[in-house]
Amino acid sequence: MSVNMVLSPLASHNGCPLLSFTMQSHWLGCGAFESSKFVAAMRGRNAKGLMSSLMKLYAKDQRIGEVIRFSQRNSYEGLRISALPASNTSVIQIIEEVSSYQFRTENGDLLKVLVGKKNDKYSLLIKALSLQLPHRENELVMSWGLFRSHSSSFMPLDFQGSTLDGKTITMETPFMQESEGTLAVELDFELTLAPFYFSFLLRSQLDAGMSSLEIRSHRKTSFVVPVGFGSGNPSPLGLSFSADGSLNFALFSRTAESVVLCLYDGKTTHRPNLEIDLDPYVNKSGDIWHASIDRSFQFASYGYRCKVAEDAEQEHVLLDPYAKLIGDVPAGSQSTSLLTCLGQLSKVPPFDWGQQMRPCLRLEELVVYRLNVMRFTKDKSSNLPNNLGGSFLGVTEKLHHFKDLGVNAILLEPVFPFDEQKGPYFPWHFFSPANQYGSPGDPVSCINTMKEMVKKLHNNGIEVLLEVDFTHAAEVGALRIIDNTSYCHVKTVDDTGSEHALNCNYPVVAQLILDCLRHWVIEFHIDGFCFVNASSLLRGFHGEYLSRPPLVEAIAFDPLLSKVKIIADSWDPREMKVKEVLFPHWKKWAEINNKFCYDIRNFLRGEGLLSDLATRICGSGDVFLDGRGPAFSFNFIARNFGLSLVDLVSFSSSKLAKEYSWNCGEEGATNKNDVLERRLKQIRNFLFILFISLGVPVLNMGDECGQSSGGSPAYGDRNSFDWNALRSGFSIQTVQFISFLTSLRIRRSDLLQKRNFLREESIEWHGSNQAPPSWDDAASRFLAMTLKASSEDIESNSVPNACGDLFAAFNVADLSESITLPPPPADMVWFHLVDTALPFPGFFTANGACIEDGLATYEMKSHSCALFEARRPSE
Repeated sequence: MSVNMVLSPLASHNGCPLLSFTMQSHWLGCGAFESSKFVAAMRGRNAKGLMSSLMKLYAKDQRIGEVIRFSQRNSYEGLRISALPASNTSVIQIIEEVSSYQFRTENGDLLKVLVGKKNDKYSLLIKALSLQLPHRENELVMSWGLFRSHSSSFMPLDFQGSTLDGKTITMETPFMQESEGTLAVELDFELTLAPFYFSFLLRSQLDAGMSSLEIRSHRKTSFVVPVGFGSGNPSPLGLSFSADGSLNFALFSRTAESVVLCLYDGKTTHRPNLEIDLDPYVNKSGDIWHASIDRSFQFASYGYRCKVAEDAEQEHVLLDPYAKLIGDVPAGSQSTSLLTCLGQLSKVPPFDWGQQMRPCLRLEELVVYRLNVMRFTKDKSSNLPNNLGGSFLGVTEKLHHFKDLGVNAILLEPVFPFDEQKGPYFPWHFFSPANQYGSPGDPVSCINTMKEMVKKLHNNGIEVLLEVDFTHAAEVGALRIIDNTSYCHVKTVDDTGSEHALNCNYPVVAQLILDCLRHWVIEFHIDGFCFVNASSLLRGFHGEYLSRPPLVEAIAFDPLLSKVKIIADSWDPREMKVKEVLFPHWKKWAEINNKFCYDIRNFLRGEGLLSDLATRICGSGDVFLDGRGPAFSFNFIARNFGLSLVDLVSFSSSKLAKEYSWNCGEEGATNKNDVLERRLKQIRNFLFILFISLGVPVLNMGDECGQSSGGSPAYGDRNSFDWNALRSGFSIQTVQFISFLTSLRIRRSDLLQKRNFLREESIEWHGSNQAPPSWDDAASRFLAMTLKASSEDIESNSVPNACGDLFAAFNVADLSESITLPPPPADMVWFHLVDTALPFPGFFTANGACIEDGLATYEMKSHSCALFEARRPSE
């Protein structure tokens, strides 16, 4: 005989159906059957007792080896209970994709649970392997229920008539003895019911008076088993896609008391469609919470809710720090204390890199152009459609501008999602580009357009470098809620001052940064990184400076990251100032050379020492003569904070003392020709020294067309690039001059693109009137140098066009300087290439004007620079 009990909807209360059941009975193997039908609303303990009694009644009539099977279509459609003869075939053999869970009871006995799929159902087999009962005849019963978001709130298996008092109802099912003598229960559930937790405890009947003994886990809690999702793996962190088609979730949190996985169907993001309270016994390894679910579930996005002691914001759904695809930021989120954004439950589709040719340029070959993706083409003057302006594709549409300048690398300001109120240097996520740089509402499109940009730039010989800021997270980010004491410095340090300063050398945070950098290199083919506020990468757990910071060392020796450009920048975007530190480099790290910027500015305004100028031109040996070389020095005159290039020669009020600027005789805008001419010469001087110096020249967006912030050094006061300004006379001559200088560096790479420092015999210094330079005389304003080409290069014709030495002179005095050129190499004469005091277009020339007499003198105007090249006269 077998029994089928079908629970079906009878009525509803507050949107929830009440259930009735139909009982049918028949003898297996017989043609005749009889049935009786009755309907009743299941109520409280009577329902549980009735169910238990029915199980006991029909269990007595079954043969040895039978087990009880349960299945439920979903939490609201009814429960089917069947009792059938058990097969002698092992359950493990007929269940697919078996997951095994083993528990110890509080008495030390062993309990095993197998979960798998069988006949399009989830099947659970609970086996008491070594359970010791007080008496052999004692009946063992399992009391069980299902839950998702909270272990005290079971899913509705039955209801209490016309009222709901919030009490949970559990089922009781007796164990049956298998053929080998093991006590077991098997239950089947419809696939559509999952995912859920199966929670149970054991009861052993002690006497006829219905007294019983409860058996719990060794933690003195109910046994909990995930169904429809697995315990998952703690590695890798974030969302991953397993070979069996499941999705694996892994989140680090050392301080979270509980973690809830929140799943959304994509139709709404206001409330999760499903919440799964991760069980710390099943879904946690060490400090990593993890779970896996079948990809057949129709969910589109996910997030986490973390409960941390004394945290008022624990109800917020938090973004996975490792999410690769993220949705758009909800409107108004930036003005709140915590941003709500969800990770997408889908893979980033493969990208066709085609015949991409990565430039793989050496450091000494680089000419870098720093830009902000949004500001570069957002202005209407770019003449780009709205869907391209301010985007990654907008950058590629202006490829011709990079070629006009002759740059071969672009340095992008941070492209991570950021706090829009504070700017891109306050990121709240690290593994994906900000969606506003692509198509709104389409993170896949944003990723693909960035890859398209990189691909096109690479195929045109241009590398892509990223500025990254890992030193502090935006206040709207999720890291401080997930685990503030691990991710952030809990106690502020005097010169950091931010409770959101990232604890970069904490192992888990360091691992996140390394994983992030590798992701950008592998997935986006990024050629290098410039680490903003790099001095904070040197701090230990308590804010102290470390001589060998683990993260910096790990990046230097990482088998992947050590092969791309890694650059340290000591500028702190939070305090808007530069922090001077001795940066440990392991001969791998390059640095943004702030000393170059300030010494050249100071010299050109007439206040610096000749020795400072000479040191910077020769590659800043005081910084890089420690196992590196001049190619590790990234030189700049103006950048995206502080004064722009044109403002640097137009403003010098007392408020700008830290800028080392000079207004050339009048503050701000002027119509005076002498002031304007002096400013124009100074801009040319800055560019000339930048490109004639050893190291990597870095240009800043907008400086080539004279963009001004009105004398404001604030980053937020920078304007979008004005493409109309490129048609001005200033911009035309400046772009052409930069193009000439970049070509000169390539043509004379033997002298201007050196990876190693110049030997003493390769350079000769000259002062006024052919006297040695007055290195320590603060009043001296003239310096010249001869860069000597090696005779081997000249004889082997490795130097193009049989060129020889270079002679450069710098006069920042208010008076002209008459200079005598040194004798050129044998069979050569001097060609005049640059004089920044001459009018356009004659102030530079690629071919040069020949100076026939070898000991010619040359008149240099005040505040000017000049360049001569030794060549064989043309036949």
